[in-house]
Amino acid sequence: MDKPITPGELLCLGSSIAFSGLFYYLYRRKARVVARIQEAPKLQVDDNLPALVSAAEGRCLPYVALEGIVLPAQAALTSHYHEGLQGVIQKLVLKEHRLIWNSLARSWSDSERVLSEQVYTVPFLLASPGPEAVTQVSVDSPLQAVCLPLEVVYERFQQPTHSFRDLLGQYLIGEKPKGILETEEMLRVGAGLTGLGELSLHPDGSLHLQPPAQGGEFFLCLGDWQTVLSELESASGLWKGAALLCAAAGLAVLLHVLCRAYRRYRPKEQEEEDKEQEREGVRDRAPEDSCVVCLSRPRECVLLSCGHICCCFHCFQALPTRICPICRGPIHRVVPLYQA
Repeated sequence: MDKPITPGELLCLGSSIAFSGLFYYLYRRKARVVARIQEAPKLQVDDNLPALVSAAEGRCLPYVALEGIVLPAQAALTSHYHEGLQGVIQKLVLKEHRLIWNSLARSWSDSERVLSEQVYTVPFLLASPGPEAVTQVSVDSPLQAVCLPLEVVYERFQQPTHSFRDLLGQYLIGEKPKGILETEEMLRVGAGLTGLGELSLHPDGSLHLQPPAQGGEFFLCLGDWQTVLSELESASGLWKGAALLCAAAGLAVLLHVLCRAYRRYRPKEQEEEDKEQEREGVRDRAPEDSCVVCLSRPRECVLLSCGHICCCFHCFQALPTRICPICRGPIHRVVPLYQA
């Protein structure tokens, strides 16, 4: 007996269930973060902030969206390539770009490798944009943020020079160096920054924005909180669509297997009943010139002396008495009927 489900169908069904579960988990995770950001208080650095945090339970707000201006708490970092440009976070990256021969696609594909990556940071604060406010908030553990709020301030791509011998060797080994990309990214002093995390008031009276102690993601972004929210909503919708697509594919495979199993294993009595109904339909549709006895063969003889043409020769020979099946009159002789 054939298996109810093939290995390929089983693989597709299992993969769709696994991927839909994974994508649904990622969707729910992003959706929880979106809901928490929407419920978080939206604050700006001003002189009313210490009193607001002091009135909260435990002198701490578990999750807030705080906007302010970046200021260094000590000597700021200076750009390596722009004189006078200062920041509080600096990232220097050196990447090597190569072309790798893909034998399957029969083409060259781009590949990159990080040769060096250095990140420097100094303590910094969030201050009010207005000059009259004196309240400042210290940002703790900025490197634990989901994404560093950096902007590229310098970028240079250096292309190497190759001799004919180098080019020949590159084609033989299937790798061609494109060049070295050198970039510098910084969080500049005076930039507008939004932080989403835990805001607490320390015993010395200083305010600190830090990663949430009760779980949750710590965000630092150059835009406002709505920028972070829109990006998370977009990612949440993407994972939701992927989960629904995988679930629909699994459901389609399952329905296909069930329909095939029903057609294969339905009761034989039903099949016999269908055949019997077909045979009865054939009999009901017997032609008008068929034999009145067997209803299958054509009428082939004329009964005399009544003259009725009503049966085939085989049924005439099988009559128990020589009596016409139509009028019940005696049959004296039979004449064959020839139809042109």
